[in-house]
Amino acid sequence: MDFELHDTPEMASFRTEVKSYLKEIIPGNFTISERPNEPDAVQYRMRREIGQRLGEKGWLYPALKQEYGGGSLNGDQITVLTQEMEEIGLENPPYYDAGGSMSSSAIQVWGTEEQKVEFLTRTTRGLKTTWLLLTEPHGGSDLASAKTMAIRDGDEYVVNGTKTWVGHQTPEPPDQFWTIVQTDPHAPRHQNLGFLVIPSNLPGITIQPLVTMERRKFSVFFEDVRVPAFNLIGGHNNGWKVANTVMEVEHGGNGRIGKNRNMERFFEYVKSTSFNGQPIAKDQDVRDLLADIYIEQDASRLFGLRNFWMRHARVKGSYEGSQSSFYGKMSGLKISSKMNQMLGYFTITDDEQWGPANGWIEHYQRSAITAVHPGGTQDIQRTIIARRMGIGRTVKEEAAQME
Repeated sequence: MDFELHDTPEMASFRTEVKSYLKEIIPGNFTISERPNEPDAVQYRMRREIGQRLGEKGWLYPALKQEYGGGSLNGDQITVLTQEMEEIGLENPPYYDAGGSMSSSAIQVWGTEEQKVEFLTRTTRGLKTTWLLLTEPHGGSDLASAKTMAIRDGDEYVVNGTKTWVGHQTPEPPDQFWTIVQTDPHAPRHQNLGFLVIPSNLPGITIQPLVTMERRKFSVFFEDVRVPAFNLIGGHNNGWKVANTVMEVEHGGNGRIGKNRNMERFFEYVKSTSFNGQPIAKDQDVRDLLADIYIEQDASRLFGLRNFWMRHARVKGSYEGSQSSFYGKMSGLKISSKMNQMLGYFTITDDEQWGPANGWIEHYQRSAITAVHPGGTQDIQRTIIARRMGIGRTVKEEAAQME
């Protein structure tokens, strides 16, 4: 069975347009970073400028409606755009705005028309970057346990508490935070939450680095931060529904059609690097492990491809997003273990002399472990899958509302 994507005549024509525009906006000194999620300031600024040029075209958030700065592109066009950007080493939207990409669907579903114009258009044009602040130090993936308070005071909410940014490291702070907060300490669980857009330059906000196993994260402290009530998405005490739409995207509900660039780089590394007089990939035991890795990453790719098709074909989803997320998390651990079997202890050092592939393989080893948490742990994904299949319940849980 052929699972590959093939161009229609319309896709081929659009591909020519995309290639031409990317050639126009990509600087001549642009390079693919060994660790794209740990950029220096120059790389970060270059990617922001590329993002803004894509935003001018409506291609930074291509699926969103044109009236909100998106491109209103169909699935075939998004496929072409994604593939061509991958060829030059870019995700879309670039890694620095993962928060915006996950939250934009929620504002489309739950925001007022005025909020869509205010918050979506600047994000989709690359003018505003976002950190999605869901995690808190005490609660991890239990979003409903949020303790950061946002108490209504006239036309404002006064915010106090601490959040943890667990997304990609950026050398500059974001322009805004989209976050879940507790708006009513006396209301029942899930009915006591709100979803706020908070400008990062408001008085009372402090951002501090937080060193973790994978890379640097950030703690964000709010002390009597006054946020306009207009910035509350979805209405008072309705934040849980808004957050569920965000999480539906974060768990893989939109799908993905991209390749696993890290695996391609690893295959190339073992083919081009010699040990004991021959390429590493020539060893039969290594070849067996490479076959296992290929199967793992391709199964993960096909889960993402299926979900992408469902999203753009408007097929109602259920457990598919969490199924893809769960498989990807577990697959990453298996792949990192097989890398270790092939290369031994070299995989856990980024030493200039001994660390393979300029240290990115060591980084992958750490990332595979920590990636089990963001976007809901593997146990959370199992729970969602079970509930949506109706296991242990008389009524199946419905997927969150999406645009």
